[in-house]
Amino acid sequence: MSPDPLDALRQATRARVALGRAGDAMPTAHLLTLRQAHAAARDAVHDPLDADALAAEIERELGVGVCRVASSAPDRSRYLQRPDQGRRLAPDTELPAGEYDLALVVGDGLSPLAIRRHAVPMLREILARLDGWRVAPVVVATQARVALGDEIATAIGARSVLVLIGERPGMSSTDSLGAYFTYDARRGRRDSERNCLSNIRPPYGVDYAPAADTLAMLMAEARRLKLSGTALKADPALPSAEEPS
Repeated sequence: MSPDPLDALRQATRARVALGRAGDAMPTAHLLTLRQAHAAARDAVHDPLDADALAAEIERELGVGVCRVASSAPDRSRYLQRPDQGRRLAPDTELPAGEYDLALVVGDGLSPLAIRRHAVPMLREILARLDGWRVAPVVVATQARVALGDEIATAIGARSVLVLIGERPGMSSTDSLGAYFTYDARRGRRDSERNCLSNIRPPYGVDYAPAADTLAMLMAEARRLKLSGTALKADPALPSAEEPS
């Protein structure tokens, strides 16, 4: 039997390539695998984050203070139906205020599984690169959207915010972690005013150390230029908006 010329391609990607067919349909084995992947993606969205356990792990493993907050979405169903509520803190939320350069927020987002697997090792790499930064206690947030970090930074007294959050699961990726950095964080910031590094999920995605290196470079440039978002380039060789090309 001659080798299948597509085998090399299949081994090089997690995408579903040239699955074949059985009559007018997909082969049963591939169909069952696809349904299993779909079920895993749904489970990743709905499986709740044990925020108390995560906060305890962060304190124990990283030796930093941790605060707990929730968004104004009262439950997972409302969180999925009303993204706006996930961007606002729950009423009467109190956070210890100070003067900080950076707030670090860990939010469950659309994949609490990603937070359970990757948040602590990613935080460890980030904290190791923050010499000279006044860093607020880490905030663990549930039913969180990215923009919730803006309100947290304002409440805690931080100029900038870095949000680690579970990204929307896909059919081949249920545990992808995203990192969103915003300089001069405050309510009303647009997505174009943030820098995003996505698909942090070794061994299949970006590893923790290179992700932290990229974030540290972006954050240092943000402090120097006093901006973030599309005007701030991830490649130091590219000119930023306030520099001559």
